[in-house]
Amino acid sequence: MHMADALLAPAVAATMYVASGTAAGLSVHKLKKDDEPQKLPVMAVTAALVFAGQMINYTIPGTGSSGHMCGGMLLSALLGPQAGFLSMIVILAIQCLFFADGGLMALGANVWNMAFYGCFVGYYLIWRPIMHSRWFGEGKGAQRARIIAASVIGCIVTLQLGAFSVVLETSLSGITELPFGAFVALMQPIHLAIGLVEGLITAAVLVFVFESRPELLRELDAEGQTLPARRSLKAVVAILAVVALLVGGGLSLLASSNPDGLEWALFGNAEEGYAENMGLDEEDFGVSSSVADTAGAIQEKTSFLPDYAFADNDTPVGTTVAGVVGSAMVAGVALLICLAGGFFRKKKKA
Repeated sequence: MHMADALLAPAVAATMYVASGTAAGLSVHKLKKDDEPQKLPVMAVTAALVFAGQMINYTIPGTGSSGHMCGGMLLSALLGPQAGFLSMIVILAIQCLFFADGGLMALGANVWNMAFYGCFVGYYLIWRPIMHSRWFGEGKGAQRARIIAASVIGCIVTLQLGAFSVVLETSLSGITELPFGAFVALMQPIHLAIGLVEGLITAAVLVFVFESRPELLRELDAEGQTLPARRSLKAVVAILAVVALLVGGGLSLLASSNPDGLEWALFGNAEEGYAENMGLDEEDFGVSSSVADTAGAIQEKTSFLPDYAFADNDTPVGTTVAGVVGSAMVAGVALLICLAGGFFRKKKKA
């Protein structure tokens, strides 16, 4: 769902930067009072896991399309909505600047579409209410079922919101080749399927955490918070780190070559015998602007592994390197943000 700069008019892109920046500022303000040392390694490793997970495009059978996880629901369930949102910003910014995934001018819109809904709408309107409900009754099994239900429902709903925002932002940008109704009719169903798969992936990770260290999950009831831990915090962090490296450095080589949901809606997949959908020209579409040209020039200079590959060849080693390096960068930046926040909190108290 990473939008390219050509899909946005500069005014719309600027508006989305303001919206996402405001949400980021409020998140930083909220986290000033947060002092949870155990969040540092968890934030670093889960952010790396989401980065790696976004490299895996999974095929949507019978469509000629593919999808990848966003990760907002996963991060907010473990870190809370504010820390989860800031982690998503780190992920999307690194993808944009160093891997040319999503436009630089469109970064504000991509943060809103892929992070805001999952982290805030998903957490406050879906995750928290379901986890505090009496769905499925009492006991550990019921809590596990609520985690699965909240993950699946949350991912489906928030991806639908994100997909609709893409359509709305593109339409407001005045791209007349994309009739609003036809674009919605393509975007919403394909992202329904993508959201279902992401929900199952999210549920699998969160159930593992629940079984291993239940206190790491947000909004568990008192009984859930006091369940005995089956693994140490170090073991859980180490397992998630290994999974991130295996996914980013290995499984990413098996990612589907089909276009993702947004690309599929815009350009179709006629080469593989599927529909053309909106039928736009991949080399010449959307809005041209000097702002987009400048953003593209900056991105061309900063992206040392464009499209998660070496710039001069398409050897699979480039994808492996991109997965490992990107995951490490995301984990490192997330950790630095946490450490900086802790430093300023201590300085303020002193």
